[in-house]
Amino acid sequence: MSSMIRFAIPMILGNLLQQCYNVADTLIVGQFLGPDALAAVGSAYTLMTFITSILLGLCMGSGALFSIRFGERDYDRLKEAMAASFVMIASICVVLNILVFLLTDQILWFLRVPDEVWDLMREYLVVIFYGIIATFLYNYFASLLRAIGDSATPLIFLAVSAVLNIVLDLWFVVGLERGVAGAAEATVISQYVSGVGVMIFTWFRKRELRPERRHLRIRKACLKEISGFSLLTCVQQSVMNLGILMVQGLVNSFGPAIMAAFAAAVKIDSFAYMPVQDFGNAFSTFIAQNYGARKQDRIKEGLKGAVITAVIFSITVSALVFVFAPKLMLIFVDASEAEIIFEGVRYLRIEGAFYCGIGCLFLLYGLYRALGKPGMSVVLTVISLGTRVALAYILSAIPAIGVIGIWWSVPIGWFLADAVGIGYYLLKKDRLTI
Repeated sequence: MSSMIRFAIPMILGNLLQQCYNVADTLIVGQFLGPDALAAVGSAYTLMTFITSILLGLCMGSGALFSIRFGERDYDRLKEAMAASFVMIASICVVLNILVFLLTDQILWFLRVPDEVWDLMREYLVVIFYGIIATFLYNYFASLLRAIGDSATPLIFLAVSAVLNIVLDLWFVVGLERGVAGAAEATVISQYVSGVGVMIFTWFRKRELRPERRHLRIRKACLKEISGFSLLTCVQQSVMNLGILMVQGLVNSFGPAIMAAFAAAVKIDSFAYMPVQDFGNAFSTFIAQNYGARKQDRIKEGLKGAVITAVIFSITVSALVFVFAPKLMLIFVDASEAEIIFEGVRYLRIEGAFYCGIGCLFLLYGLYRALGKPGMSVVLTVISLGTRVALAYILSAIPAIGVIGIWWSVPIGWFLADAVGIGYYLLKKDRLTI
């Protein structure tokens, strides 16, 4: 556990800093540009989370394979996998970037964005889409470095980038008065600092990872193996965020006040359970390396310790969010916006009370990805998000329940997926770790 926690801490800090990109936009925009701008940037965050989750899933899946090869000490196959995955994910990234530029208006229509928010959200997105390639570069090289046990270097680049983002946000939005476009420009510049920076570092300081010419010949078997890990993890991540995106569309139909409340509460939500999500990713790397090294005792020991740690952390954070929900909302929203604060607090006190459910689910995702069963992660995601989306639409349509039905659908989905994932492990645990 000590090794796992030491490895996880830089990942946790790094992703908390990564959240600062959009949180800084949301906070500064909410305080200086008003609730409509807050609703626009907050809804854009949900959309960008979905888009980047495709690339993040591909990189995480490749990282699991990198960890297994590193555990086996098979450096030739590691470098071959690195080359193949980079070409594959870069190609997908370019296609994705072109599509979102071409389909911006259709995406806004799908999200049911209200007229008073439409122009602001479009203005923000047209700029923020330029950062998609930077997101790919950072997540690819961060996954590679973490796979070989270096979780500190990605944190350093992200820390510099996060501070830069906040400084540029204040300059562009408050000083230059560039509105929501200025907030997006600050984010994109900062993303390229971290993405290009970690790429250059890896190339020059990790020479042992440089593929040679013989590793650049992409074999069909290698590509198939990479696809098996990357594409299924991508599906798991994108399905998860597609469900959230569909819920965002439903939230938008309740008007700008509910949009703004949801936008602020989701940022708090993300910060609250982000550490246990990253602990799940560190746990996955630990399991994958030991799975590659065939150390079953360490896998079982790590699993037990990880569950205890995740549960204790989740319960603690749930208590803190429940108690301090009103003060947390005031970080993003002016005290005069009583309706927005009320709804945001209600969301946090419903969903935030059950972080234990999402904590266990992140461990299950990491476990099955590390054991070469990413398809099971997809199944759990479909159960969790399918339940959430279905219940959100059904319950919110009942006048006596309304928007509160959307909030309750979330923890119900988490616990159903947990039950299936734990049950499957108990039935198959002797075979899974062989």
